[in-house]
Amino acid sequence: MKRDVRWAALLLLVAYLSVSATTAWQIWSAREHSLAEIDTQNLNLAQALNTYTEGVITQSAMLLLGIVERLEEEGTEPRHLQRLQRLIARQEHLLNQLNGIAIYDDAGNRVMSSIGPAPAHGSGADRAFFAHHRDNPSSEPFIGPAIQSRSTGDWVITVSRRFDGKDKRFAGVVVVSLGIKDFLELFGKIDVGTQGAIGLSTTVGQMLVRYPYREQDMGRDFSKSPNFQRFYSGAVSGTAAFKSGIDGMQRLYAYRKNDRYPVITTVAVGKEEALSRWRREALLTAGVVGALLLGITAIGWHLLIDIRRRTHAEASLVAAREDLMAVNQKLEALAAQDQLTGLANRRCFDETLNVECRRAAREGTSLSLLLIDVDHFKSFNDTYGHVEGDACLRAVSECLVQYAKRPGDLVARYGGEELAIILPNTALSGAQVVAEVVRERIEALAIRHGASAFGHITVSVGAACMAGAYGEGSERQLIEAADRMLYQAKASGRNRVEA
Repeated sequence: MKRDVRWAALLLLVAYLSVSATTAWQIWSAREHSLAEIDTQNLNLAQALNTYTEGVITQSAMLLLGIVERLEEEGTEPRHLQRLQRLIARQEHLLNQLNGIAIYDDAGNRVMSSIGPAPAHGSGADRAFFAHHRDNPSSEPFIGPAIQSRSTGDWVITVSRRFDGKDKRFAGVVVVSLGIKDFLELFGKIDVGTQGAIGLSTTVGQMLVRYPYREQDMGRDFSKSPNFQRFYSGAVSGTAAFKSGIDGMQRLYAYRKNDRYPVITTVAVGKEEALSRWRREALLTAGVVGALLLGITAIGWHLLIDIRRRTHAEASLVAAREDLMAVNQKLEALAAQDQLTGLANRRCFDETLNVECRRAAREGTSLSLLLIDVDHFKSFNDTYGHVEGDACLRAVSECLVQYAKRPGDLVARYGGEELAIILPNTALSGAQVVAEVVRERIEALAIRHGASAFGHITVSVGAACMAGAYGEGSERQLIEAADRMLYQAKASGRNRVEA
């Protein structure tokens, strides 16, 4: 009997230790899984906000480019500035975040403002954007630190470009001011909990926007902080957990550096708040296991309850994973699509052309490429504006899609007003037929273009075909051949096909 008791006691001890160890390991695993899930959600949200910010800055840069071109062509005479101010007034509604547009001369004096006459204290010579463009000959846009507008008193982010005079010397700066309150309005709609934060900063560590908003945080420079040096400096994207240097809150961070502009988007949730659900579940699990260990008779019943709960939890995790996979697939599709025309973008074009070159070499078939350029498109934009220019590109793109319908054909936006069509299993003669049909159909659209010798929108097409052994650089050679033909078509009078 004693031996049986010892064996029973040993069995109970083993059971207690096994259940306790297993429970502890499961709680730890659930915590790690929760943290990984939170990181993934934060990264996805940071990417979405990064895309939104890039779109706003790109719109601002395009608006600046048009203004700079006019200033460099026409100068800053009062009549030209008045006409430019009227043009800006018609375009302001296209950018909701726009706080104002201002033009400064080479001495920093404000010569035009979209929000009314320049005040007496309207000098911008002390602003960071003015010093940057004055000392830097680059024509690229500059994103300045958060500043308080002297006209409206609002905190704004500045996007600026330099413009030169006829002598190619610095003539002044054009500045677009983006209202921080508009960014905060969007950030405030995103649920990051009561302890969370969303931030937008430059890659050199200057705070541009932070939600929740505190005015003392505007323009803060945290480039020397240990957190910035350790996690953000030089990184493209990632996750981290640390105590905020602003408010001392322990948070889980996800950050994404923009590929085009020197800004970083950060999304963070409070660690304690993020793990509250896991903590409740962990306490519940520990309580259930403790109850299970009180009596053998209740073990089976409580174990069934625990299994049922785990089954429901696993089903929820599977559903969440499937939803996440669907979202990722949608994001991948968007990443391969040009947002203006709906066509494949340049990255998708490069990948498809590489695949088709290899397939053509492997199967011994021909591969043709058409490069299509909208004739005199810059003058079309200058005459009718960028809105009509975008509508023109969309109309031309829709026309191309109608005549490249085979499953393997790909219509892509190659860059600017230049489009491309990949035609697998197509000889040069077939490619010429497609190119000529496309040219005729686009001309038949009869889109008015007063600055063109033809009186309407036309295209020039360069066609090239490859066949034979595949070698390194075949895609580049095919593109160069089509580009040479496009150049020849344009040099020969445009509105024609060269192959």
